[in-house]
Amino acid sequence: MSDSSPVLAAEGGALSGIENAINTVFDPISEGLSGFVFAEVTVFGVTFPWIVAWLVIAAAAFTVYFGFVQFRAFRLATRIARGQYTRSDEPGEISHFQALSSALSGTVGLGNIAGVGVAVTVGGAGATFWMILCGLLGMCTKFVECTLGVKYREVHADGTVSGGPMHYLRKGIAERFPNATGKTLGRILAGGAAVMILFFGIAGGNMFQANQSFAQLRDVTGGDDGLLGGDGAALIFGLLLAAFVGAVVIGGIKSIGAVTSKLVPTMGIVYVVACLIVIGVNLDAVPGAIGEIFAGAFAPEGVAGGAIGALIVGFQRAAFSNEAGLGSAPIAHSAVRTKHPITEGYVALLEPFVDTVVICTMTALTVIIAKTQFWTDAKATVFAGGETPDGVTVTSESFATVLPWFPYVLTVAVVLFAVSTIITWGYYGQKAWTYLFGKSAFSERLYHVVFCLFVVAGSVLTLGSVLDFADAVLFLLALFNIAGLYLLAPVVKREMRDYRERRRNGEVARVK
Repeated sequence: MSDSSPVLAAEGGALSGIENAINTVFDPISEGLSGFVFAEVTVFGVTFPWIVAWLVIAAAAFTVYFGFVQFRAFRLATRIARGQYTRSDEPGEISHFQALSSALSGTVGLGNIAGVGVAVTVGGAGATFWMILCGLLGMCTKFVECTLGVKYREVHADGTVSGGPMHYLRKGIAERFPNATGKTLGRILAGGAAVMILFFGIAGGNMFQANQSFAQLRDVTGGDDGLLGGDGAALIFGLLLAAFVGAVVIGGIKSIGAVTSKLVPTMGIVYVVACLIVIGVNLDAVPGAIGEIFAGAFAPEGVAGGAIGALIVGFQRAAFSNEAGLGSAPIAHSAVRTKHPITEGYVALLEPFVDTVVICTMTALTVIIAKTQFWTDAKATVFAGGETPDGVTVTSESFATVLPWFPYVLTVAVVLFAVSTIITWGYYGQKAWTYLFGKSAFSERLYHVVFCLFVVAGSVLTLGSVLDFADAVLFLLALFNIAGLYLLAPVVKREMRDYRERRRNGEVARVK
């Protein structure tokens, strides 16, 4: 997921008028909700959004409650992801690996490139340490919510599956508290979750990604005076992108899983290889960079707010990147083929590890090792109270020290990240839509049309206030989702004990 601001705006004419009109309506709504969700609290002189603390505290609490399961079960998780414990006749639509790659495609995005560039500029090298720690803690939150996603999923008559917070909040809470209060609370939380996921799926999960991918393509082809200059090119790009996304999304999770299981490893390899090239060329600087990360994490003074500032920035960027606790990933993980919900919990804990511990750390190491003049000047500007630079530029400049042609590699990565995110959020939004409006062929096709129209709109309009509102809505989802996770954590613990016993007595055994 990305947390950068849109950079492409419609210029002149009718498009500009439409954009201004929509932003005028949404501005007060967006400001009000964003003001609440991202309201800042101050600790030791450092301010940060309370929602980040809400996510991180939950991750730490679950880590302790489940006995550091993300470390104890890591090897088991990789074996399950490779299909070693799953039989072909188990219920569900996609394999463990396809579920993991589908969920990863929704989180691995521009935030891994731009967000990390901002983190190591505002929080210094030390922010990397706290970003890694937050990713490790977030693995347990994913473990909890994705186990619940499978346990309370609904298998339809046509064999398709629906899951996610709107299902486990409604059914799970009513099951744990079988009275009128429990049922009412479950319905309220589930309905709110569905509305928030639907809105972000339509507006935030696709418009921003389409906007940024076109902006990057336009930049590397000559900008406004190049091949893709002007609104006409943006419209054509949007139509082509919408056609591709629509074809994949209409095919359902099986189609999405088939595409993302190839797209996610490809984009991950392309990006990580580029990082390794920069790191390899500067191999002698690696020990110093690691020393900077540890020293900056605990130093009494840092770029912005000292050690506490580095901690907050690292936690914030990690939480924004891997989405642990937001309730989005369980929608994809719920479609997995398994008889044991806990197996997908194990697989899901790999997600923040790949997204944050591996990819985000690779970006941070690349920036720190390259130590460009742009990054040095940007840190000085931030420390002096100036504006935060564009995170993509920080990262791109670092790669350019070794790979002058890297903007083209970055463009490929950005487009792949964007397309995979759009596809996955198209599916998330569809599940929220059918929960609210019913599952029928007409209902689903109507959703596909609406979703694809917003892909086109995102290519030619920024609708900044709409996207700000969508981001706030997504993180507001965490408030309700995590409250439900606290209530349902004992259910997950029972599932974990049951599965452990089944493995111990041989009822569950490796099949290959």
